[in-house]
Order: sequence, then C-alpha cells, then structure tokens
Amino acid sequence: MNTTRYDRQIKLSEIGTEGQLRIQSASVLVVGAGGLGCPVLQYLAAAGVGTIGIVDNDIVEESNIQRQVIYGTDYLGKSKAESSGKYLENLNPEIKTIIYIFRLTQTNIDIIEKYDIIIDCTDNFETRYILNDACLQLRKPWIYGAIHKYEGQVSVFNYQGGPSYRDLFPNKSEADIPDCATVGVLGVLPGITGMLQATECIKMITGIGDILSGKLLVFDMLKNQFNTYNFTHQYERT
Repeated sequence: MNTTRYDRQIKLSEIGTEGQLRIQSASVLVVGAGGLGCPVLQYLAAAGVGTIGIVDNDIVEESNIQRQVIYGTDYLGKSKAESSGKYLENLNPEIKTIIYIFRLTQTNIDIIEKYDIIIDCTDNFETRYILNDACLQLRKPWIYGAIHKYEGQVSVFNYQGGPSYRDLFPNKSEADIPDCATVGVLGVLPGITGMLQATECIKMITGIGDILSGKLLVFDMLKNQFNTYNFTHQYERT
C-alpha cells in the first residue's frame, strides 16, 4: 500500500492503517457513469477502493459535459464506461477497474454478487427496482442517489437487514418524476449528491459514523436546506 498517497486519510484516527487496508480490499459496483457516477468513481478511486466495477452502456454527448466532469470534448461519442475506466486508471493506478458496457437488467443482474457494495447512479426507476430486489435476495447493501432540478436525495438500502427501496417507494408510480433531460438540472447538484454517496460507501467499508439506513437525506441547493426523514420496513418480503 502506498501510504504517501493515502497519508491524509490514514491520519484520521477513525480510519488509520487498518481502515485504509479495508478500503483497499473492498469491491464496489457503480451502476451508471453519468452525473452521479462521475463523482462517485473519482472519489472512490482516489480513496483507494481496491476493485471498482463500472456499468454503463451510454456514450458521451455534449450535453453531458456540463455535469459529468470526468469527460471532456475529446470524449464525445466514446463509451462512458471505457472512458471513465481509463480516467480512474490514471487517477489511481493501484486500483482495479472492471468495465461492463451494458445496461443492468434481469438477465445480467447476477454481476452484483461479485461486489461488496452497490451504488446506484442511474436515472431509471425500473433499474432501481431490479437492483433492489436482487440486493435483497443476495443480501447486498446499496447506496441510492437521485437528483431533480436543484434537489438531491441520498439513502442506503438493505444495510444489515435495514429497510429497502420498496419500503420507501413501494410502487413505481410513487417514485416517478421527470428526468433532468426533461426539466433540467443544476450542474453541481449531481456532484454534491455523488460525493455524499461516496462518503456513505467509505463509511460502510471502514465501519465509521452513522449510516443513512432507514433515513432519506433530502437537500435543496436553492434554499441551502438539508433534511433527514426516517422510514421503516413496510414492504412484505418473500
């Protein structure tokens, strides 16, 4: 382990060398390499997460660059998964990246079994339900993030038997809101949201702090308001 690279993190008494070794041994699957995925990938790689899987079947478009800060003009038309993977290799050559150029579906959901923690960086409700149900079955925790105009949300599901996504949103109709392609989004918002997701991931790996399990963090950038709402098991599990 390159202790110089992680010096400032190791100096945190709650993390130390033992915590850094846990980070190095961890595997995280990031589903989506867009607005949320970019900051998640950057900060997990910089922190030294040993294995990072990247799932995305999109290519970089010019409208992405306003908020998906891994990519520049030279990336236009290229695979987001491959491009972000190369970026991470340069950012931290000590980690391993695994690229999956497809959209997560029922037919390939089994890849999550290979990872310790799953992070949802999609903007697709159908994928979230597929992901949640598979994580329930495999007892995998996953970190949720969502954005809408100036507002972000973050939560952790299925963590140590905690509530799931369906406990918060039992049906798709209850969660359905327009995406940023329809209503727009403040460019920095996914950065803030993604960094909060990455923070929860590092806390889970190292076993420090309070985890957003059974809690929904909602923040409004226009009003500078952060609120946390508690929720419990509601969905009947089979």
